[in-house]
Amino acid sequence: MDISASTEKKTIQGFFKNWKSVVPIAEWLPDYNKKFLGMDLVAGITLASFVLPESMAYATLAGLPVQTGIYCCMAGGLLYAIFTSSKHLAVGPTSAISLMVGTTIATMAGGDPARWLAIAGLTALVVGVICLAAFLLKLSSLVSFISESILLGFKAGAALSIMSTQLPKFFGVEGGGGHFFERIGILIQHLPQTNPVVLIFGSIAMLLLILGDKIFPGKPVSLVVVVLSILSVTFLPFLKSHLHITGDIPGGLPSIGRPSLRLSDVDGVIELAFACFLMGYIETVSAARTFALKNNYEVSPRQELLSLGAANFAAAFASGYPVAGGLSQSTVNEKSGAKTPLSLIICSVTLAVLLLFCTSLLYDLPEVLLAVIVLHAVAGLIKVKDLKQLYGLSRMEFLVAMIALAGVLIFGILKGVMIAAILSLAFLIRKLASPNVAVLGRIGNTDRYSDLERHPDNVQLQEILILRVEASLLYFNVEHIRDQFNRRIQAAGKNVKLIILDMSSSPYVDVAGSKMLLQLSRDLATKGIHFRIVEALASVRDMLRKQGMEQLVGHISRKTSINDAVNELTQPSGS
Repeated sequence: MDISASTEKKTIQGFFKNWKSVVPIAEWLPDYNKKFLGMDLVAGITLASFVLPESMAYATLAGLPVQTGIYCCMAGGLLYAIFTSSKHLAVGPTSAISLMVGTTIATMAGGDPARWLAIAGLTALVVGVICLAAFLLKLSSLVSFISESILLGFKAGAALSIMSTQLPKFFGVEGGGGHFFERIGILIQHLPQTNPVVLIFGSIAMLLLILGDKIFPGKPVSLVVVVLSILSVTFLPFLKSHLHITGDIPGGLPSIGRPSLRLSDVDGVIELAFACFLMGYIETVSAARTFALKNNYEVSPRQELLSLGAANFAAAFASGYPVAGGLSQSTVNEKSGAKTPLSLIICSVTLAVLLLFCTSLLYDLPEVLLAVIVLHAVAGLIKVKDLKQLYGLSRMEFLVAMIALAGVLIFGILKGVMIAAILSLAFLIRKLASPNVAVLGRIGNTDRYSDLERHPDNVQLQEILILRVEASLLYFNVEHIRDQFNRRIQAAGKNVKLIILDMSSSPYVDVAGSKMLLQLSRDLATKGIHFRIVEALASVRDMLRKQGMEQLVGHISRKTSINDAVNELTQPSGS
């Protein structure tokens, strides 16, 4: 057999195998179970019915024409289906991203609708580039960058901020203001001019949405309310004199082309695009994992970087703005019986048909209804029960969540994202910079050891001090750890002959950490105190050996336990 031919064949097979792993549709579509077609078809059409009014409402939140939201769902969902590892996740505009886009671009566009649309598309393009770069650099761990506690506060703040932009429409009064408190102040000033017809119409619509969700969970209730609202305005002419209506919505598919590029615009949208990417990716993976766990399959956070990037590229070239995976539309998709991402493709086709033939039916759509849809959607982001539970679990994390919430309300959603990211980093560093150094004692007559402070009934060994650092040893926490060592050693008294350091809870030791341990072992040696290191992981053992620790403390072995070191007190030796 020709070896070179065999090698070439294996190389080609490997290429196609890797190619299919990057483009999952190439894996599942050829083996598609025809029994799923009916379920995916129903789910796709139902999903389109749900996202149609929601995406239009979010587009108004972004300051864009209502059809822009439909373009985002149609184009973004189509490409997302090709690359996603999730069977149920649906992408489209989200409330937080829409408000960030609207408030940020307002200052850049100068009131020019064409510039507004171009900058929104450019933002989606930059988000796509960031997603692709993160995919290539394998930065999927970014999903864990912002803690759940901070995200809880951020979402609540974002919901309140979004509500403050929609409440004037709900009351039928003039709105305005740059941040939450200013908008609420202006709203209160204008409340005496409330339009009762708008308020009553909006209240009935809200009640129908709330009741519909409780009675028919996972169904496109909002579409039914849209149809009822349009019929009401059409057949009750007096409503038109009180309600602002959407009017003509351009029919047909969006023109395909890249957003216009200006270097000054690119520089201006970097911060916005990064915030959209960060929040969009976190929300996408969080929702994808929820449905994967519920339906017993795996999702790849790294693959979702690629699929989210593809969706944003599609949105950018289809006159849209940044998109992300959303829990509400994905819930509708899953509860409607979706089995594969084919439901997203069917949804996109359905939306395309609606754009081509049905936009005239939306002429009498009241604008207040779009505000109601947004208010109803974001209300679920304020999780009072979870905040109360967080308060009971950790006052510190609750405080940080409240700071994130206040940051959004005071500075806006864009800066709120940055504040949340900085808080997460600061909170992480704080935890890592001040790790606990536990003193261990023997558990009864066993050969096992645990924290004496937590378990006072443990046996404190004579002439032996056993310590455990409950974190990695890094350059920014070595001084704290050294201080903790000294305090523990001084508290143990002058009779200590052996100090054992259990490193089972220290997954990483950098150069500064290893140098600190080296200096500690030298200081202890001058005092006639033996020093042993046990339970160290392989990479930690390698670092300590390179620093020459074994010359001072003996052989650092994976086989040496705390009990082994205790038994060596009278005759210390390497393992």
